[in-house]
Amino acid sequence: MATTDRVPVTVLTGFLGSGKTTLLNRILSENHGKRIAVIENEFGEVGVDHQLVIGAEEEIFETNNGCICCTVRGDLLRILGQLLKRRDKFDYIIVETTGIADPGPVAQTFFLDDDFKQQFLLDAIVTVIDARHIEKHLDEMKEPGEQVAFADVILLNKTDLVTESELERTERRIRAMNGTAKIFRTQNANVPIDRVLDVGAFDLQRALAVDDSFLEPEYPFEWGGVYELPAGRFTLRTGSDAHAHHDHHHDHDHGHEHHDHGHDHGHDHGHDHAHAHAHAGGLGLVMLPVSASNSAALDASIELAVRAFAEDATSVACGGRIVPGNARYAIDVDHDGSHFDIEVSKAGAYAMFCEHAPAEFDLRIDGVRPTAQRAFASHHHDEEISSIGISDPRPLDAKKVNDWLSYLLQSRGADIFRMKGVLSLKGEDRRYVFHGVHMMFDGQLERSWPAGTTRQNTLVFIGRKLDRQELEAGFHSCIA
Repeated sequence: MATTDRVPVTVLTGFLGSGKTTLLNRILSENHGKRIAVIENEFGEVGVDHQLVIGAEEEIFETNNGCICCTVRGDLLRILGQLLKRRDKFDYIIVETTGIADPGPVAQTFFLDDDFKQQFLLDAIVTVIDARHIEKHLDEMKEPGEQVAFADVILLNKTDLVTESELERTERRIRAMNGTAKIFRTQNANVPIDRVLDVGAFDLQRALAVDDSFLEPEYPFEWGGVYELPAGRFTLRTGSDAHAHHDHHHDHDHGHEHHDHGHDHGHDHGHDHAHAHAHAGGLGLVMLPVSASNSAALDASIELAVRAFAEDATSVACGGRIVPGNARYAIDVDHDGSHFDIEVSKAGAYAMFCEHAPAEFDLRIDGVRPTAQRAFASHHHDEEISSIGISDPRPLDAKKVNDWLSYLLQSRGADIFRMKGVLSLKGEDRRYVFHGVHMMFDGQLERSWPAGTTRQNTLVFIGRKLDRQELEAGFHSCIA
């Protein structure tokens, strides 16, 4: 891209206490050889180490490692204008936003007018997350979810304060909200500077290298595995082993009761259903006989599983029975441990598809390990915030694209936090690349499509209450 003359800008965001200031102090003090202008949104209150700075009473001042600092109590535009007069002093700009702010308006500044677009390039929005408190924050407040949604790079910080399974669960939750952000696990916000600066978040191909399953068709399940099972009865368990054998106070002779459609008999045992990760309504599960215990057989059974997941679920309480076939079960799980009987009438290979990743519930079949398994792209989470990807090789009509994107920005701009895309326009050899923040949009024809590759439209939308069908219908209306 012919943007070498534009100043790359990184917007740094993160909730109070997440570690943003630690990261800033590292950037200001580390000898990384980059000349960075740091624009602080609330300088002086944040605790940037004043030993580092010279002439702290000035509005714009230099640090001892060649970085420039300014304070924005006033207008970001005015400060940027002043920085441009000292353009020879720096190569990068970092704008740090207040702890609970939605980073959108700051990021939008760099799309505001043509003059700014020629001077600055929004390189990335970097969000620092407190791994220990993020789930609680996401459940209770709006802003942390928005900060996750806007991010191109996420530092999942303070990882030493949580367990590996908590980290995995948090990452899955973040990934469902934002399918293209790069996630780095950190302690003390310690990350190589080149992971947060000059990362080219505009480059969607780089973003998609993070998680190529993001553009797969969506499935009603997150995991599938194949087991080789002899005939007989097996125990499916969830939750911790410590509680695996506790007494459930109910009569196992009445296993058939648990197959009444739509009635959850799972709430009459004496254990705690208020656990944070009990799954309301039961965990969706399908178990199908397949031709072999390998990946190919697992892949071949995906369509059958999708169809089974469309059926009404049979609720199964702890101690209930699962019979392989094309029935969908909703098993009653909680973290104190539940167990279920799987009845296998004929030896062979069986594929199990599970609504959520087994690690979230510690789901396993006693004494048997899957011979093949895979994770699936699933965006059916209850989160209001989600990311939706569209991938299609057919060329688009440039005018129709323009009309559709204009309509989207006007009608849904408030709900779409980020959008990015690489488009194949009919009659045009170059790739059309765009990205946007809320209603602000920047798009241009870029380098030519590489020779010998298949041209492909790739679009990503991240936002609140997005309607996949509406976005797909809009995209299809642009096909030339």
